[in-house]
Amino acid sequence: MKSTIYDVAEAAGVSIATVSYVVNGKRKVAAKTRAKVLQAMEQLQFQPNLFASALMGKSTFTIGLLVPDISNPFFAHLARAIEDEGRLAGYTLFICSTDSDPERLARYLNLLAQKSVDGLVIATGAADRSLFEPLLAQGMPLAQIAREIPRLPVQTVLVDDYEGGRLAAEHLLQLGHRQVGIVAEQPGITSSEERLNGFRHALEDEAAAVCLQEWVVHCEAAVSSAKDAGLRLLRRHPRPSAVFACNDLLAVGILQAARELDLKVPEQLSVVSFDDTVLASATAPALTAVSQPINHMGKLVIGLLLQEIKGEQPVKQRIIVRPELLARGTTAAAALETDSSHN
Repeated sequence: MKSTIYDVAEAAGVSIATVSYVVNGKRKVAAKTRAKVLQAMEQLQFQPNLFASALMGKSTFTIGLLVPDISNPFFAHLARAIEDEGRLAGYTLFICSTDSDPERLARYLNLLAQKSVDGLVIATGAADRSLFEPLLAQGMPLAQIAREIPRLPVQTVLVDDYEGGRLAAEHLLQLGHRQVGIVAEQPGITSSEERLNGFRHALEDEAAAVCLQEWVVHCEAAVSSAKDAGLRLLRRHPRPSAVFACNDLLAVGILQAARELDLKVPEQLSVVSFDDTVLASATAPALTAVSQPINHMGKLVIGLLLQEIKGEQPVKQRIIVRPELLARGTTAAAALETDSSHN
């Protein structure tokens, strides 16, 4: 297996960016540090031209897309929107699922650089920004969408996750729900955390509403994991009369848990989701969901990236689009007395 710039950085005990600076000579590096990097490159038989070629030569009319999991309907829809928009401009898309694994992400970044992609769209979030420093140092056009890597100075397109959380809470409050639970992805994902914050702050504004600490559960972004989390939540005494799921996969898991416990939705339990993917209309009843304008977001991010590729957009933009709540069949007015005796 050929050595990568990440292997060199580890062997030399320096950052990836430092290796990049030595390779491209665009920034001065201390002689001692430079010597360590060169020695590591020699020992590992690293071929810098493979990495540096990412920005050398003619355009390849290809774009890389990094997503956590392409089997997640949200990222599948997003990838299709980006692919369709890129194709209209004559670009082919390389899609890589990282599984939120830093090592896998690093390998894909090196692979995409070797493939000399013209630009990169990042939808992973929760990643170490240092992994992208070599590409930034080389001037690779980058853009991120849906999830944000803090302090990464690139073009950015996001939905207003905080506002979406507030919309979900306000919908349930308007229906009379005052005892509500939350099922969210594991901490560290900025989009999920913002949705959680918006939802909880809206509840705090309504003095009569409660969301007990034990009614906030975290799980993996998978239906099976969400079902297990839902069972834990709905077996508690008392239990919430409504649940906010931070994405559609989690909402489906909640619906499965409710079915297993013979809880009727929405008569005994209301459920609000976030994303509004194909799953939202495929469930029975159809999911009430905070909808992201996924196609519009894909169009925006490709537009920003292509402007960078063509050298037309030197200013980094951070575009935030508004979500919309779509009321469907999984929410209804709260019963006068919550059935909290279910075990």
